[in-house]
Amino acid sequence: MEQDQQFLEYIIKALVDNPDDVKINRAVDEMGVLLTLAVNKDDMGKVIGRSGATAKAIRTILRVVGMKNNARVNLKIEEPEGSERPEGGATPYQRDTTVDDVISDLKGEQ
Repeated sequence: MEQDQQFLEYIIKALVDNPDDVKINRAVDEMGVLLTLAVNKDDMGKVIGRSGATAKAIRTILRVVGMKNNARVNLKIEEPEGSERPEGGATPYQRDTTVDDVISDLKGEQ
């Protein structure tokens, strides 16, 4: 197992509740290294993090590991079967909603 794959496995298994379900596939092509990550659907939130912050941080660190080994490393997180995404994103508000609209909604005003 390559260093980048070992590093990713170590990080992900420390984050999730179901470490036995972590599967990492490593592929090398002319674009560099692609690590494809599959986890239990109950652990997806932990891997992705709030607004994708955890996944972004993991990708950043993997790029540093890749630079150390003169390779470009990318991470793809597979969406597990049976998982559901909220329609239109996680927020119930539209993009044109103002802060005042949200505050009024929280106060129960119409």
